[in-house]
Amino acid sequence: MEYGAILKACRKRKGWTQEDLAHELQIEQADVSRFENDRRELPMSMFQKWAMATQSQDVLVAFIAGMDGITILANLLTTMATPITGFISFFGGLA
Repeated sequence: MEYGAILKACRKRKGWTQEDLAHELQIEQADVSRFENDRRELPMSMFQKWAMATQSQDVLVAFIAGMDGITILANLLTTMATPITGFISFFGGLA
């Protein structure tokens, strides 16, 4: 499954360059590019590290819960402005 756009949106929401993320994950910048452009499949262990590094645990939870990629990306893009309220609205608000 292709999730490069989601990975890129997570990185951008954090305000990092590919180099910043590569440094944090201890990988090459070229690998970040390959993951974001769906030229290399991201192992689940790296997806978890990526989510933690970019403070995108909400995306990891949505993925594990079975939310489809388009829905995750749409929710991610609408929550980029405010992390706390974004996290709440990502899951449909408070009941």
